[in-house]
Amino acid sequence: MTASSSPSLADLLHAAVTAVGGTERPGQVTMAEAVAEAVDGDSHLLVQAGTGTGKSLGYLVPALAHGERVVVATATLALQRQLVERDLPRTVDALQPLLRRRPEFAMLKGRSNYLCLHRLHEGVPQEEEEGLFDPFEAATPTSKLGKDLLALRDWSDDTETGDRDDLTPGVSDRAWSQVSVTSRECLGASKCAYGAECFAEAARERAKLADVVVTNHALLAIDAIEGAPVLPSHEVLIVDEAHELVSRVTGVATGELTPGQVNRAVRRSAKLVDEKAADALQTAAESFERLMELALPGRLEELPEDLAYALMALRDAARTVITAIGNTRDKSVQDEDAVRKQALAAVENIHTVAERIVEGSEYDVVWYERHDRFGASLRVAPLSVSGLLREKLFSERSVVLTSATLKLGGDFNGVGASLGLAPEGTGGEDSPRWKGIDVGSPFDYPKQGILYVARHLSQPGREGSRTDMLDELAELIEAAGGRTLGLFSSMRAAQAAAEALRGRLDMPILLQGEETLGELIRNFAGDARTCLFGTLSLWQGVDVPGANCQLVVMDRVPFPRPDDPLMSARQKAVEEAGGNGFMAVAATHAALLMAQGAGRLVRASGDRGVVAVLDPRLATARYGSFLRASLPDFWYTTDRNQARRSLAAIDAAAKAAEK
Repeated sequence: MTASSSPSLADLLHAAVTAVGGTERPGQVTMAEAVAEAVDGDSHLLVQAGTGTGKSLGYLVPALAHGERVVVATATLALQRQLVERDLPRTVDALQPLLRRRPEFAMLKGRSNYLCLHRLHEGVPQEEEEGLFDPFEAATPTSKLGKDLLALRDWSDDTETGDRDDLTPGVSDRAWSQVSVTSRECLGASKCAYGAECFAEAARERAKLADVVVTNHALLAIDAIEGAPVLPSHEVLIVDEAHELVSRVTGVATGELTPGQVNRAVRRSAKLVDEKAADALQTAAESFERLMELALPGRLEELPEDLAYALMALRDAARTVITAIGNTRDKSVQDEDAVRKQALAAVENIHTVAERIVEGSEYDVVWYERHDRFGASLRVAPLSVSGLLREKLFSERSVVLTSATLKLGGDFNGVGASLGLAPEGTGGEDSPRWKGIDVGSPFDYPKQGILYVARHLSQPGREGSRTDMLDELAELIEAAGGRTLGLFSSMRAAQAAAEALRGRLDMPILLQGEETLGELIRNFAGDARTCLFGTLSLWQGVDVPGANCQLVVMDRVPFPRPDDPLMSARQKAVEEAGGNGFMAVAATHAALLMAQGAGRLVRASGDRGVVAVLDPRLATARYGSFLRASLPDFWYTTDRNQARRSLAAIDAAAKAAEK
C-alpha cells in the first residue's frame, strides 16, 4: 500500500468507534493523535483520560496502525476482559479492510493462572498428609476442597484456555493451588508428560504470534525485574490503569519470609537430601521461628544481631540443600521430578530472601509485620522502583501510560518521578523523553458534581470516635435519601460508622466484608435507599452510574499510616535528598486515592451528586490546594446547608424520574 492510499488515523478511529457502538469524543481523538505521535517518534507519553473518554480505542487504534507488536498491560481483570472479549475483536474486524491485514491478539498471564495438567492427573507432591481429596478416589467427595477438585477435573475436559478466570463458578485458592504451579515449580514442557497439551505453553505460543498481547501489571513487572523474558519482544508498551503500576511493581519486588513458609521448605526437601543437610535447615528454621514469635511490627533500620545470625544460618543451610538437591536423585520417590522442583522452588526462595536481607542494601527497606491470623512475617521491599522502571521499561521501547488519575496537584511530575522520569522538559540526554497530556473528560464536572468539604468539623485524630463526623454523615445520607458510597480510611472506621448509623437511619447500610464485593455492589446498585461502606478496594473498584450513587463520602484525607514502614522510609529518603518528603510521598499517595474515590460519583453524562470530604484539612491545610487540584473540577463549597439542599434536590429529581 502506498503512503497516499494509507488510511488516515481519523478514518481508522471512526471505523473502530462505530464498530463498538460508540461515539467519537474530542478527548479520544486528541489521545489517539498523541499516542500515534509518541509511537512513531519513539518517545514516551503520559495521558490522563477521564472516565467515559473511550481511552481503550484511543490507544488501540494508533497502536494497531503502527504495525509493530504492542503489549497492553492492565491492572484489573475487568479491563482485560473488556479488551479481549469486546474492544479488540470489534476493532480488528473494523480495521481489517482499511489496514488490508488482520492483526491478531492474545492474552497472557503468569503460569500459576493456568491449570497444570501434570498436577491434575499425577497429584500434588505432598510433604505431609493433610487429608486432601484424591481425584482418583471412587468415593463422592464431601468436603468443599474435594468438590472443588472434582469440578476442576470436569472443567479440564471442556476448557480451551485452562485460565482460572474462565472457570465459572470459581473455586477456593486452596483448591486452585492443588492444580497449578509457579514458574519455578514447573517441570518444563520438554520434561513434562503433558507438555504438548500445556495450557500455559499454549498461551505463550499464541502470544508469540500475536500483534497485540494483553497482560497484567504483575507479569510486566516480572518480565522487567527477573531478567528472564516472559513476554514476547515488543516495540510498543501501553500501560492502562497506570496509577497502579508502581504499587504492583513494588509488590512483585517484595520478598517475604514466614515461619510457615520456611517449615514447608524444610518438609519438602527433607526426603531429597542427606540427614546432615536436612538437620541444618531444620535447626535454622527453628531458630528463625523462635525469633519471629517475639517480633514486633515495625521497620528494622539496622538488622538485630540475633536476626542476622538466624538469617545467615538459614541462607547457608538453604544453599547446602539446593546443592544437594541438584546432585541427588531418589528413584524411590514417586514422580520425583515434580517433588524435586517443588522443593527446590521453596528452598531457593528462602535462600534468595534471606541473602537479600542479610546483604542490607541501602536501597531496600526491611520490616516486621504481624497479622492476627497468620502471625509474624519478615519483609523486604525496594525503597524506590523508579530506577528499575526507568532502566527496564523506558530504555528499549515506546511507552504510553494512561489513567483517569495521573495529573496530581495540577501536573504530571509527581507520577513521572515515581516512574523514574525527570520533570517534563528538564531531563538530560540520558533521560527518557516524555510528555504528559490531559485529554479531559466528556463530563461537565462543575455542573454535574459538588465538592463539599466539612470545614466546621473537628480535625481527625489517630484514635477515638468522631461523633461530629458521624452526625454530619447521618444528615448528608438523610438528605440524599440513601444513595451513598462511604469511603473510609480504615476498615475499623467503616465498621464503626456502619454500626453507629444502622441504629440511627431507616435505610440499609451494607458493609464491606459481610458479603463478596461483587454481591455488595450489585445490591447497592439495585436499591436507591441503600448505602455501601468500605475501604480501599471501594475507592477504586465501584462503577455504579445512575441515580443510586449520588453521594460519595470520604471520612478523612487518606494519608498512609505514619507507622507504615515502606512509606515512611520513602518519605525520609526524599527529605534526606533535600526534597519535601511529605508532599512527594504522603500527599501524593492521598491525592491519588482521593482522585480515584471522587471518580466514583460521575460515571455517565446524566449523573449528578456530591463528593463530601469530612476532613476540614482539605480546606484549611496548606496541602489542601494540592489535593483539591488533583480532583475532578467539581463546584466547590464548604457550606453544609448548601450541600444538604443540593442533595435533597437531586434526590427529589431522581424520585420523580423513577415514577
